[in-house]
Amino acid sequence: MQNGESAAPSASPTGQKFFTPLIGTSDMTRSLFTCSVAALAVCALTSAGSADVRLPEIFSNHMLLQRGLEAPVWGWADAGEEVSVQFAGQTKVARADANGKWISRLTSLEASSEGRSLVVKGKNTITLSDVLVGDVWICSGQSNMEWATRSVINAQDEIKAADFPNIRLFDVPGHTTAATAQSDVPGGNWQRCNPDSVANFSAVGYFFGRQFHRETGVPVGLLGTNWGGTRIEPWIPPAGFRLVPDLKGIADQVDKFDPTTDAGKATWHAHLKEVEAWVAKTRSSLTAGNGVSNRPTTPGFANAGQPTAIYNSMVHGLAPYGVRGALWYQGESNGNEGVSYFHKMQALINGWRQVWGQGEFPLYFYFVQLADFQQPNDNPAGGDGWARIREAQRQSLTIPHTGMAVITDIGAANDIHPRNKQDVGHRLALWALRDVAKKDIVPSGPLFKSIKVEGPAIRVYFEHTASGLIVGKRKNGLKPTPEVKGGTLKRFAIAGEDKQWHWADAKIDGDTVVVSSKEVQKPVAVRYGFTMNPEDANLYNKEGLPASPFRSDDW
Repeated sequence: MQNGESAAPSASPTGQKFFTPLIGTSDMTRSLFTCSVAALAVCALTSAGSADVRLPEIFSNHMLLQRGLEAPVWGWADAGEEVSVQFAGQTKVARADANGKWISRLTSLEASSEGRSLVVKGKNTITLSDVLVGDVWICSGQSNMEWATRSVINAQDEIKAADFPNIRLFDVPGHTTAATAQSDVPGGNWQRCNPDSVANFSAVGYFFGRQFHRETGVPVGLLGTNWGGTRIEPWIPPAGFRLVPDLKGIADQVDKFDPTTDAGKATWHAHLKEVEAWVAKTRSSLTAGNGVSNRPTTPGFANAGQPTAIYNSMVHGLAPYGVRGALWYQGESNGNEGVSYFHKMQALINGWRQVWGQGEFPLYFYFVQLADFQQPNDNPAGGDGWARIREAQRQSLTIPHTGMAVITDIGAANDIHPRNKQDVGHRLALWALRDVAKKDIVPSGPLFKSIKVEGPAIRVYFEHTASGLIVGKRKNGLKPTPEVKGGTLKRFAIAGEDKQWHWADAKIDGDTVVVSSKEVQKPVAVRYGFTMNPEDANLYNKEGLPASPFRSDDW
Protein backbone atom coordinates (compact mmCIF):
# COMPACT_ATOMS: atom_id res chain seq x y z
CA MET A 1 0.00 0.00 0.00
CA GLN A 2 1.04 3.56 -0.57
CA ASN A 3 2.38 5.70 2.29
CA GLY A 4 -0.48 6.96 4.35
CA GLU A 5 -2.99 4.42 3.05
CA SER A 6 -5.30 2.71 5.48
CA ALA A 7 -8.08 0.19 5.21
CA ALA A 8 -11.65 0.18 6.47
CA PRO A 9 -14.05 -2.74 6.75
CA SER A 10 -17.02 -3.01 4.43
CA ALA A 11 -19.72 -5.63 4.87
CA SER A 12 -20.60 -8.17 2.24
CA PRO A 13 -24.24 -9.08 1.57
CA THR A 14 -23.92 -12.02 3.98
CA GLY A 15 -22.33 -10.00 6.72
CA GLN A 16 -18.76 -11.25 6.23
CA LYS A 17 -16.32 -8.35 6.40
CA PHE A 18 -13.89 -7.49 3.69
CA PHE A 19 -11.37 -4.68 4.01
CA THR A 20 -11.69 -1.87 1.55
CA PRO A 21 -8.64 0.33 0.96
CA LEU A 22 -9.36 4.01 1.37
CA ILE A 23 -7.73 5.03 -1.89
CA GLY A 24 -9.74 8.10 -2.60
CA THR A 25 -11.52 6.77 -5.65
CA SER A 26 -15.04 7.61 -6.75
CA ASP A 27 -17.71 5.02 -7.48
CA MET A 28 -16.29 3.10 -10.42
CA THR A 29 -19.07 0.54 -10.80
CA ARG A 30 -19.69 -0.33 -14.42
CA SER A 31 -23.42 -0.83 -14.85
CA LEU A 32 -24.98 -2.93 -17.55
CA PHE A 33 -27.99 -0.71 -17.29
CA THR A 34 -26.76 2.67 -18.44
CA CYS A 35 -29.26 2.59 -21.28
CA SER A 36 -33.02 2.17 -21.39
CA VAL A 37 -34.46 -1.31 -21.05
CA ALA A 38 -35.50 -1.13 -24.67
CA ALA A 39 -31.84 -0.81 -25.63
CA LEU A 40 -30.49 -3.25 -23.03
CA ALA A 41 -29.70 -5.97 -25.53
CA VAL A 42 -27.84 -3.53 -27.74
CA CYS A 43 -25.81 -2.27 -24.78
CA ALA A 44 -24.88 -5.80 -23.75
CA LEU A 45 -23.57 -6.50 -27.23
CA THR A 46 -21.75 -3.21 -27.82
CA SER A 47 -18.36 -4.91 -27.28
CA ALA A 48 -19.38 -8.01 -29.17
CA GLY A 49 -20.16 -6.86 -32.69
CA SER A 50 -19.95 -4.08 -35.23
CA ALA A 51 -19.53 -3.66 -38.95
CA ASP A 52 -15.78 -3.64 -38.61
CA VAL A 53 -13.58 -6.36 -37.22
CA ARG A 54 -12.23 -5.21 -33.85
CA LEU A 55 -9.42 -6.49 -31.62
CA PRO A 56 -9.00 -6.13 -27.86
CA GLU A 57 -6.44 -3.50 -26.87
CA ILE A 58 -3.92 -6.11 -25.77
CA PHE A 59 -3.31 -6.45 -29.53
CA SER A 60 -1.37 -3.43 -30.78
CA ASN A 61 1.81 -2.44 -32.59
CA HIS A 62 5.01 -3.63 -30.83
CA MET A 63 3.20 -6.50 -29.12
CA LEU A 64 4.89 -9.73 -28.14
CA LEU A 65 3.30 -13.14 -28.67
CA GLN A 66 4.00 -16.14 -26.45
CA ARG A 67 6.26 -18.77 -27.94
CA GLY A 68 5.72 -22.50 -27.62
CA LEU A 69 1.92 -22.67 -27.56
CA GLU A 70 -1.02 -22.13 -29.86
CA ALA A 71 -1.17 -18.35 -29.51
CA PRO A 72 -4.77 -17.10 -29.28
CA VAL A 73 -5.86 -14.12 -31.36
CA TRP A 74 -9.45 -13.00 -30.89
CA GLY A 75 -11.87 -10.14 -31.30
CA TRP A 76 -15.31 -9.14 -32.53
CA ALA A 77 -17.07 -8.85 -35.86
CA ASP A 78 -20.54 -9.23 -37.30
CA ALA A 79 -22.20 -12.52 -36.38
CA GLY A 80 -21.20 -15.16 -38.91
CA GLU A 81 -18.42 -13.04 -40.43
CA GLU A 82 -15.29 -14.91 -41.55
CA VAL A 83 -12.07 -13.51 -40.13
CA SER A 84 -8.52 -14.47 -41.13
CA VAL A 85 -5.35 -14.00 -39.07
CA GLN A 86 -1.98 -13.92 -40.85
CA PHE A 87 1.37 -14.05 -39.08
CA ALA A 88 4.78 -15.64 -39.68
CA GLY A 89 3.65 -17.48 -42.79
CA GLN A 90 0.51 -18.82 -41.12
CA THR A 91 -3.09 -18.07 -42.05
CA LYS A 92 -5.84 -19.07 -39.64
CA VAL A 93 -9.54 -18.59 -40.35
CA ALA A 94 -12.33 -18.24 -37.80
CA ARG A 95 -16.00 -17.34 -37.93
CA ALA A 96 -17.71 -15.00 -35.50
CA ASP A 97 -20.38 -16.65 -33.35
CA ALA A 98 -23.92 -15.39 -32.73
CA ASN A 99 -22.58 -12.79 -30.30
CA GLY A 100 -19.92 -11.59 -32.71
CA LYS A 101 -16.97 -13.20 -30.88
CA TRP A 102 -14.29 -15.01 -32.85
CA ILE A 103 -10.98 -16.62 -31.90
CA SER A 104 -8.07 -18.13 -33.85
CA ARG A 105 -5.00 -19.91 -32.57
CA LEU A 106 -1.68 -19.59 -34.33
CA THR A 107 0.33 -22.79 -34.43
CA SER A 108 3.14 -22.86 -31.87
CA LEU A 109 5.68 -20.13 -32.62
CA GLU A 110 9.45 -20.03 -32.16
CA ALA A 111 11.05 -17.12 -30.29
CA SER A 112 11.91 -14.35 -32.71
CA SER A 113 13.39 -10.84 -32.43
CA GLU A 114 12.28 -10.03 -35.98
CA GLY A 115 9.55 -7.42 -36.01
CA ARG A 116 6.83 -8.84 -38.26
CA SER A 117 3.30 -7.83 -39.19
CA LEU A 118 0.15 -9.50 -37.89
CA VAL A 119 -2.77 -8.97 -40.26
CA VAL A 120 -6.44 -9.50 -39.37
CA LYS A 121 -8.94 -9.41 -42.25
CA GLY A 122 -12.72 -9.41 -42.30
CA LYS A 123 -14.81 -6.69 -43.90
CA ASN A 124 -11.90 -4.46 -42.95
CA THR A 125 -8.18 -5.06 -42.48
CA ILE A 126 -6.12 -4.44 -39.34
CA THR A 127 -2.33 -4.52 -39.61
CA LEU A 128 -0.17 -4.58 -36.49
CA SER A 129 3.54 -3.96 -36.98
CA ASP A 130 6.74 -4.86 -35.17
CA VAL A 131 5.36 -8.01 -33.53
CA LEU A 132 7.92 -10.21 -31.69
CA VAL A 133 7.69 -13.70 -30.20
CA GLY A 134 9.08 -14.65 -26.79
CA ASP A 135 7.91 -15.07 -23.21
CA VAL A 136 5.09 -13.00 -21.73
CA TRP A 137 4.73 -12.39 -17.99
CA ILE A 138 1.93 -10.79 -15.99
CA CYS A 139 3.22 -8.40 -13.29
CA SER A 140 0.52 -7.95 -10.65
CA GLY A 141 -0.15 -7.07 -7.02
CA GLN A 142 -0.29 -3.99 -4.85
CA SER A 143 2.02 -1.00 -4.53
CA ASN A 144 5.34 -2.82 -4.26
CA MET A 145 4.65 -4.32 -7.69
CA GLU A 146 3.27 -1.02 -8.94
CA TRP A 147 6.38 0.81 -7.63
CA ALA A 148 7.90 2.54 -10.64
CA THR A 149 11.47 2.28 -11.86
CA ARG A 150 11.88 6.02 -11.36
CA SER A 151 11.76 5.49 -7.56
CA VAL A 152 14.32 2.71 -7.02
CA ILE A 153 17.94 2.82 -5.88
CA ASN A 154 20.10 4.37 -8.60
CA ALA A 155 16.96 5.22 -10.53
CA GLN A 156 18.50 7.65 -13.00
CA ASP A 157 21.28 5.24 -13.96
CA GLU A 158 18.81 2.37 -14.32
CA ILE A 159 16.48 4.43 -16.51
CA LYS A 160 19.30 5.74 -18.70
CA ALA A 161 20.51 2.19 -19.36
CA ALA A 162 17.03 0.79 -20.11
CA ASP A 163 17.43 0.47 -23.88
CA PHE A 164 16.06 -2.99 -24.63
CA PRO A 165 14.01 -3.01 -27.86
CA ASN A 166 13.27 -6.72 -27.44
CA ILE A 167 11.58 -6.15 -24.08
CA ARG A 168 8.01 -4.96 -24.56
CA LEU A 169 5.82 -3.29 -21.93
CA PHE A 170 2.03 -3.19 -21.63
CA ASP A 171 0.47 -1.39 -18.67
CA VAL A 172 -3.23 -1.81 -17.89
CA PRO A 173 -4.22 1.82 -17.38
CA GLY A 174 -5.87 3.28 -14.31
CA HIS A 175 -7.39 1.75 -11.22
CA THR A 176 -10.80 0.40 -12.14
CA THR A 177 -13.33 -2.12 -10.88
CA ALA A 178 -16.34 -3.86 -12.38
CA ALA A 179 -19.23 -5.90 -11.04
CA THR A 180 -19.02 -8.31 -13.99
CA ALA A 181 -16.16 -9.64 -16.09
CA GLN A 182 -15.09 -7.14 -18.78
CA SER A 183 -14.04 -8.27 -22.24
CA ASP A 184 -11.27 -5.68 -22.67
CA VAL A 185 -8.78 -3.47 -20.81
CA PRO A 186 -9.28 -0.12 -22.60
CA GLY A 187 -6.49 2.40 -22.96
CA GLY A 188 -3.43 0.19 -23.01
CA ASN A 189 -0.82 -0.30 -25.72
CA TRP A 190 2.50 -2.06 -26.14
CA GLN A 191 5.73 -0.07 -25.97
CA ARG A 192 9.37 -0.86 -26.60
CA CYS A 193 11.43 -0.77 -23.41
CA ASN A 194 13.41 2.46 -23.39
CA PRO A 195 14.16 5.23 -20.87
CA ASP A 196 10.84 6.95 -21.57
CA SER A 197 8.62 3.88 -21.24
CA VAL A 198 10.37 2.17 -18.33
CA ALA A 199 10.40 5.11 -15.91
CA ASN A 200 6.76 4.61 -14.90
CA PHE A 201 6.61 0.85 -15.35
CA SER A 202 6.75 -1.72 -12.56
CA ALA A 203 10.36 -1.84 -11.35
CA VAL A 204 10.05 -5.44 -10.14
CA GLY A 205 8.62 -6.48 -13.50
CA TYR A 206 11.30 -4.64 -15.43
CA PHE A 207 14.26 -5.98 -13.43
CA PHE A 208 12.84 -9.51 -13.72
CA GLY A 209 12.39 -9.17 -17.47
CA ARG A 210 15.79 -7.55 -17.97
CA GLN A 211 17.64 -10.39 -16.26
CA PHE A 212 15.68 -13.11 -18.04
CA HIS A 213 16.25 -11.43 -21.40
CA ARG A 214 19.95 -10.83 -20.77
CA GLU A 215 20.62 -14.44 -19.81
CA THR A 216 18.47 -16.15 -22.46
CA GLY A 217 18.35 -13.74 -25.39
CA VAL A 218 14.61 -14.46 -25.61
CA PRO A 219 12.33 -11.42 -26.17
CA VAL A 220 10.22 -10.63 -23.11
CA GLY A 221 6.75 -9.12 -22.80
CA LEU A 222 5.60 -7.67 -19.47
CA LEU A 223 1.92 -7.06 -18.71
CA GLY A 224 1.57 -4.66 -15.78
CA THR A 225 -1.72 -4.79 -13.89
CA ASN A 226 -1.43 -3.60 -10.30
CA TRP A 227 -3.02 -1.34 -7.69
CA GLY A 228 -1.53 -0.07 -4.44
CA GLY A 229 -3.29 -0.86 -1.19
CA THR A 230 -5.42 -3.69 -2.55
CA ARG A 231 -6.19 -7.03 -0.94
CA ILE A 232 -5.89 -10.37 -2.70
CA GLU A 233 -9.65 -11.13 -2.85
CA PRO A 234 -10.54 -8.61 -5.59
CA TRP A 235 -7.86 -10.11 -7.87
CA ILE A 236 -9.34 -13.63 -7.69
CA PRO A 237 -11.75 -14.81 -10.42
CA PRO A 238 -15.03 -16.51 -9.47
CA ALA A 239 -13.62 -19.86 -10.63
CA GLY A 240 -10.76 -19.53 -8.14
CA PHE A 241 -13.01 -19.28 -5.09
CA ARG A 242 -14.96 -22.33 -6.23
CA LEU A 243 -11.80 -24.43 -6.41
CA VAL A 244 -11.00 -24.06 -2.69
CA PRO A 245 -13.45 -25.70 -0.22
CA ASP A 246 -12.22 -23.47 2.60
CA LEU A 247 -13.44 -20.43 0.66
CA LYS A 248 -16.95 -21.72 0.01
CA GLY A 249 -18.47 -18.81 1.93
CA ILE A 250 -16.92 -16.29 -0.44
CA ALA A 251 -17.65 -18.50 -3.46
CA ASP A 252 -21.34 -18.55 -2.58
CA GLN A 253 -21.36 -14.75 -2.33
CA VAL A 254 -19.64 -14.42 -5.69
CA ASP A 255 -22.00 -16.93 -7.33
CA LYS A 256 -24.94 -14.83 -6.19
CA PHE A 257 -23.86 -12.11 -8.61
CA ASP A 258 -22.14 -14.11 -11.38
CA PRO A 259 -24.48 -14.05 -14.41
CA THR A 260 -23.12 -17.43 -15.55
CA THR A 261 -24.48 -19.27 -12.46
CA ASP A 262 -28.09 -20.17 -11.64
CA ALA A 263 -27.96 -18.02 -8.51
CA GLY A 264 -26.48 -15.15 -10.47
CA LYS A 265 -29.07 -15.39 -13.24
CA ALA A 266 -31.82 -15.21 -10.62
CA THR A 267 -30.21 -12.11 -9.12
CA TRP A 268 -29.88 -10.37 -12.48
CA HIS A 269 -33.42 -11.28 -13.59
CA ALA A 270 -34.74 -9.82 -10.36
CA HIS A 271 -32.65 -6.71 -10.97
CA LEU A 272 -33.96 -6.48 -14.51
CA LYS A 273 -37.51 -6.38 -13.16
CA GLU A 274 -36.48 -3.58 -10.81
CA VAL A 275 -34.95 -1.66 -13.72
CA GLU A 276 -38.03 -2.20 -15.88
CA ALA A 277 -40.24 -0.87 -13.11
CA TRP A 278 -37.89 2.10 -12.64
CA VAL A 279 -37.92 2.88 -16.36
CA ALA A 280 -41.71 2.82 -16.46
CA LYS A 281 -41.97 5.00 -13.37
CA THR A 282 -39.31 7.40 -14.65
CA ARG A 283 -40.99 7.75 -18.06
CA SER A 284 -44.28 8.54 -16.38
CA SER A 285 -42.65 10.97 -13.99
CA LEU A 286 -40.88 12.82 -16.80
CA THR A 287 -44.12 13.08 -18.76
CA ALA A 288 -45.79 14.60 -15.74
CA GLY A 289 -42.90 17.00 -15.21
CA ASN A 290 -41.93 15.46 -11.88
CA GLY A 291 -38.53 14.49 -10.44
CA VAL A 292 -36.63 11.30 -11.21
CA SER A 293 -35.62 8.72 -8.58
CA ASN A 294 -32.23 7.00 -8.48
CA ARG A 295 -32.04 3.87 -10.59
CA PRO A 296 -31.66 0.53 -8.78
CA THR A 297 -28.11 -0.32 -7.68
CA THR A 298 -26.32 -2.76 -9.96
CA PRO A 299 -25.80 -6.15 -8.24
CA GLY A 300 -22.33 -7.45 -7.59
CA PHE A 301 -19.01 -6.66 -5.99
CA ALA A 302 -17.70 -3.49 -7.55
CA ASN A 303 -15.77 -2.02 -4.63
CA ALA A 304 -11.97 -2.20 -4.81
CA GLY A 305 -11.83 -4.25 -1.60
CA GLN A 306 -14.39 -6.87 -2.60
CA PRO A 307 -13.98 -10.28 -4.24
CA THR A 308 -13.48 -10.37 -8.04
CA ALA A 309 -13.96 -6.60 -8.51
CA ILE A 310 -10.46 -5.82 -9.79
CA TYR A 311 -10.08 -9.13 -11.60
CA ASN A 312 -13.24 -8.33 -13.56
CA SER A 313 -11.87 -5.03 -14.78
CA MET A 314 -8.06 -5.31 -14.86
CA VAL A 315 -7.32 -9.00 -15.52
CA HIS A 316 -10.19 -10.78 -17.26
CA GLY A 317 -9.81 -8.77 -20.45
CA LEU A 318 -6.21 -10.00 -20.82
CA ALA A 319 -7.23 -13.66 -21.07
CA PRO A 320 -6.67 -15.86 -22.99
CA TYR A 321 -3.65 -13.92 -24.32
CA GLY A 322 -0.77 -16.41 -24.30
CA VAL A 323 1.52 -16.02 -21.28
CA ARG A 324 4.46 -17.87 -19.77
CA GLY A 325 3.56 -17.00 -16.21
CA ALA A 326 2.78 -14.38 -13.58
CA LEU A 327 4.73 -12.40 -11.00
CA TRP A 328 2.85 -11.50 -7.81
CA TYR A 329 3.89 -9.04 -5.08
CA GLN A 330 1.06 -8.54 -2.62
CA GLY A 331 0.13 -9.37 0.95
CA GLU A 332 0.66 -6.21 2.96
CA SER A 333 -3.08 -5.45 2.89
CA ASN A 334 -3.84 -9.02 4.06
CA GLY A 335 -1.10 -8.82 6.66
CA ASN A 336 -3.06 -10.09 9.67
CA GLU A 337 -3.95 -13.40 8.03
CA GLY A 338 -2.36 -16.82 8.27
CA VAL A 339 -3.54 -20.02 6.64
CA SER A 340 -6.53 -18.21 5.08
CA TYR A 341 -4.07 -16.34 2.87
CA PHE A 342 -2.71 -19.68 1.65
CA HIS A 343 -6.26 -20.67 0.69
CA LYS A 344 -6.63 -17.40 -1.21
CA MET A 345 -3.31 -17.95 -2.98
CA GLN A 346 -4.64 -21.32 -4.09
CA ALA A 347 -7.74 -19.57 -5.42
CA LEU A 348 -5.73 -16.87 -7.19
CA ILE A 349 -3.17 -19.14 -8.83
CA ASN A 350 -5.45 -21.98 -9.85
CA GLY A 351 -8.24 -19.56 -10.75
CA TRP A 352 -6.02 -17.65 -13.17
CA ARG A 353 -4.76 -20.93 -14.59
CA GLN A 354 -8.30 -22.08 -15.21
CA VAL A 355 -9.25 -18.79 -16.87
CA TRP A 356 -6.22 -18.89 -19.16
CA GLY A 357 -6.80 -22.55 -19.97
CA GLN A 358 -3.36 -23.29 -21.38
CA GLY A 359 -3.60 -27.01 -20.72
CA GLU A 360 -0.20 -28.71 -20.61
CA PHE A 361 1.57 -25.36 -21.06
CA PRO A 362 2.21 -24.38 -17.42
CA LEU A 363 1.34 -20.89 -16.22
CA TYR A 364 4.26 -20.43 -13.83
CA PHE A 365 3.46 -18.32 -10.80
CA TYR A 366 6.28 -16.63 -8.88
CA PHE A 367 5.58 -14.46 -5.84
CA VAL A 368 7.41 -12.31 -3.32
CA GLN A 369 7.48 -13.06 0.38
CA LEU A 370 6.96 -9.89 2.39
CA ALA A 371 10.02 -7.91 3.46
CA ASP A 372 10.99 -7.00 7.02
CA PHE A 373 9.07 -3.98 8.27
CA GLN A 374 8.47 -1.98 11.48
CA GLN A 375 10.60 -2.07 14.59
CA PRO A 376 11.98 -5.48 15.63
CA ASN A 377 11.28 -6.95 19.05
CA ASP A 378 13.09 -9.39 21.33
CA ASN A 379 10.26 -11.85 21.93
CA PRO A 380 11.60 -15.31 20.95
CA ALA A 381 8.04 -16.58 20.35
CA GLY A 382 7.53 -14.08 17.55
CA GLY A 383 4.32 -14.65 15.62
CA ASP A 384 3.56 -10.96 15.39
CA GLY A 385 2.48 -8.94 12.37
CA TRP A 386 3.47 -10.52 9.07
CA ALA A 387 5.02 -13.68 10.51
CA ARG A 388 2.03 -15.84 9.68
CA ILE A 389 1.38 -14.41 6.25
CA ARG A 390 5.01 -15.17 5.34
CA GLU A 391 4.32 -18.70 6.52
CA ALA A 392 1.25 -18.85 4.27
CA GLN A 393 3.35 -17.60 1.38
CA ARG A 394 5.97 -20.28 2.03
CA GLN A 395 3.15 -22.85 2.17
CA SER A 396 2.03 -21.67 -1.27
CA LEU A 397 5.15 -23.32 -2.69
CA THR A 398 3.23 -26.61 -2.39
CA ILE A 399 1.17 -25.47 -5.38
CA PRO A 400 2.81 -26.87 -8.56
CA HIS A 401 4.90 -24.60 -10.79
CA THR A 402 5.42 -21.86 -8.22
CA GLY A 403 8.45 -20.07 -6.80
CA MET A 404 9.08 -17.52 -4.04
CA ALA A 405 11.54 -14.66 -3.67
CA VAL A 406 12.63 -14.18 -0.03
CA ILE A 407 13.45 -10.54 0.74
CA THR A 408 13.58 -10.31 4.54
CA ASP A 409 17.07 -8.84 4.18
CA ILE A 410 16.22 -5.77 2.08
CA GLY A 411 13.34 -4.10 3.93
CA ALA A 412 13.30 -1.04 6.17
CA ALA A 413 11.67 -0.61 9.57
CA ASN A 414 10.20 2.76 8.57
CA ASP A 415 9.27 2.12 4.94
CA ILE A 416 6.82 -0.44 3.61
CA HIS A 417 8.32 0.04 0.13
CA PRO A 418 11.88 -1.31 -0.13
CA ARG A 419 13.65 0.76 -2.79
CA ASN A 420 15.88 -2.16 -3.73
CA LYS A 421 13.61 -3.62 -6.37
CA GLN A 422 16.62 -4.90 -8.33
CA ASP A 423 17.17 -7.81 -5.95
CA VAL A 424 13.45 -8.59 -5.90
CA GLY A 425 13.37 -8.88 -9.70
CA HIS A 426 16.64 -10.85 -9.64
CA ARG A 427 15.37 -13.40 -7.13
CA LEU A 428 12.14 -13.89 -9.07
CA ALA A 429 14.11 -14.30 -12.29
CA LEU A 430 16.15 -17.13 -10.79
CA TRP A 431 13.03 -19.30 -10.69
CA ALA A 432 12.19 -18.53 -14.32
CA LEU A 433 15.76 -19.19 -15.43
CA ARG A 434 15.64 -22.59 -13.76
CA ASP A 435 12.10 -23.61 -14.79
CA VAL A 436 11.72 -22.02 -18.22
CA ALA A 437 15.28 -21.59 -19.47
CA LYS A 438 16.33 -24.90 -17.83
CA LYS A 439 19.52 -23.40 -16.41
CA ASP A 440 21.36 -25.29 -13.70
CA ILE A 441 21.05 -22.63 -11.03
CA VAL A 442 19.86 -22.29 -7.45
CA PRO A 443 16.53 -20.40 -7.43
CA SER A 444 16.14 -19.84 -3.70
CA GLY A 445 17.78 -19.51 -0.34
CA PRO A 446 17.31 -22.30 2.25
CA LEU A 447 13.70 -23.39 2.72
CA PHE A 448 12.64 -25.31 5.82
CA LYS A 449 12.14 -29.02 5.19
CA SER A 450 12.01 -30.92 8.50
CA ILE A 451 13.49 -31.34 12.00
CA LYS A 452 14.98 -34.20 13.97
CA VAL A 453 15.22 -34.15 17.76
CA GLU A 454 18.67 -35.24 18.94
CA GLY A 455 18.63 -35.30 22.72
CA PRO A 456 18.83 -31.70 23.98
CA ALA A 457 19.15 -30.32 20.43
CA ILE A 458 17.15 -30.16 17.23
CA ARG A 459 18.67 -30.63 13.79
CA VAL A 460 16.98 -28.60 11.04
CA TYR A 461 16.99 -29.78 7.42
CA PHE A 462 16.55 -27.50 4.42
CA GLU A 463 15.95 -27.48 0.70
CA HIS A 464 18.08 -25.29 -1.57
CA THR A 465 21.22 -25.40 0.55
CA ALA A 466 23.08 -25.27 -2.79
CA SER A 467 26.86 -24.89 -2.27
CA GLY A 468 26.40 -24.84 1.48
CA LEU A 469 25.03 -22.78 4.35
CA ILE A 470 26.71 -19.62 5.65
CA VAL A 471 26.28 -16.85 8.17
CA GLY A 472 25.65 -13.89 5.91
CA LYS A 473 25.66 -10.16 6.35
CA ARG A 474 22.45 -8.26 5.69
CA LYS A 475 22.18 -6.62 2.26
CA ASN A 476 23.75 -3.19 1.94
CA GLY A 477 22.12 -1.57 -1.06
CA LEU A 478 22.85 -3.54 -4.23
CA LYS A 479 26.11 -5.09 -3.03
CA PRO A 480 26.31 -8.92 -2.91
CA THR A 481 25.74 -10.64 0.41
CA PRO A 482 29.12 -11.35 2.05
CA GLU A 483 29.84 -14.34 4.29
CA VAL A 484 30.67 -13.52 7.93
CA LYS A 485 33.51 -15.88 8.78
CA GLY A 486 33.08 -17.19 12.32
CA GLY A 487 29.76 -15.36 12.62
CA THR A 488 26.90 -16.40 14.89
CA LEU A 489 23.46 -17.37 13.62
CA LYS A 490 20.68 -15.24 15.03
CA ARG A 491 16.88 -15.33 15.32
CA PHE A 492 16.61 -19.04 16.11
CA ALA A 493 14.30 -19.94 19.00
CA ILE A 494 13.50 -23.28 20.62
CA ALA A 495 10.72 -24.65 22.82
CA GLY A 496 9.90 -27.76 24.83
CA GLU A 497 6.58 -29.41 25.54
CA ASP A 498 5.62 -26.45 27.73
CA LYS A 499 5.52 -24.33 24.54
CA GLN A 500 7.68 -21.66 26.12
CA TRP A 501 10.11 -20.13 23.66
CA HIS A 502 13.74 -19.27 24.35
CA TRP A 503 16.47 -17.80 22.19
CA ALA A 504 18.74 -20.58 21.01
CA ASP A 505 22.30 -21.26 20.02
CA ALA A 506 22.42 -22.32 16.39
CA LYS A 507 25.36 -23.77 14.50
CA ILE A 508 25.78 -24.80 10.88
CA ASP A 509 26.64 -28.48 10.50
CA GLY A 510 27.03 -29.37 6.84
CA ASP A 511 23.72 -28.66 5.15
CA THR A 512 21.84 -28.56 8.45
CA VAL A 513 21.57 -26.27 11.45
CA VAL A 514 21.75 -27.65 15.00
CA VAL A 515 19.74 -25.65 17.53
CA SER A 516 19.85 -25.87 21.33
CA SER A 517 19.37 -23.90 24.54
CA LYS A 518 20.50 -24.54 28.10
CA GLU A 519 16.99 -23.56 29.15
CA VAL A 520 15.31 -26.31 27.13
CA GLN A 521 16.48 -29.85 27.88
CA LYS A 522 13.80 -31.65 25.88
CA PRO A 523 13.10 -29.51 22.82
CA VAL A 524 10.22 -30.22 20.45
CA ALA A 525 10.04 -27.25 18.10
CA VAL A 526 12.11 -24.53 16.37
CA ARG A 527 11.35 -21.09 14.98
CA TYR A 528 13.51 -18.87 12.80
CA GLY A 529 12.85 -15.25 11.97
CA PHE A 530 9.21 -15.78 12.85
CA THR A 531 8.40 -12.14 13.51
CA MET A 532 7.31 -8.93 11.78
CA ASN A 533 10.88 -7.70 11.40
CA PRO A 534 13.58 -10.41 11.64
CA GLU A 535 16.17 -7.82 10.64
CA ASP A 536 19.15 -9.70 12.07
CA ALA A 537 18.19 -13.13 10.67
CA ASN A 538 21.35 -14.17 8.89
CA LEU A 539 21.15 -17.72 7.52
CA TYR A 540 22.03 -17.82 3.81
CA ASN A 541 23.32 -20.25 1.26
CA LYS A 542 26.68 -19.56 -0.37
CA GLU A 543 24.84 -18.19 -3.40
CA GLY A 544 23.92 -15.22 -1.23
CA LEU A 545 20.21 -16.00 -0.96
CA PRO A 546 18.52 -15.69 2.46
CA ALA A 547 16.65 -18.45 4.26
CA SER A 548 12.91 -18.00 4.55
CA PRO A 549 11.51 -17.53 8.08
CA PHE A 550 9.77 -20.65 9.36
CA ARG A 551 8.39 -22.55 12.32
CA SER A 552 8.22 -26.30 12.85
CA ASP A 553 5.24 -26.11 15.23
CA ASP A 554 1.56 -25.29 14.62
CA TRP A 555 0.79 -23.73 18.00
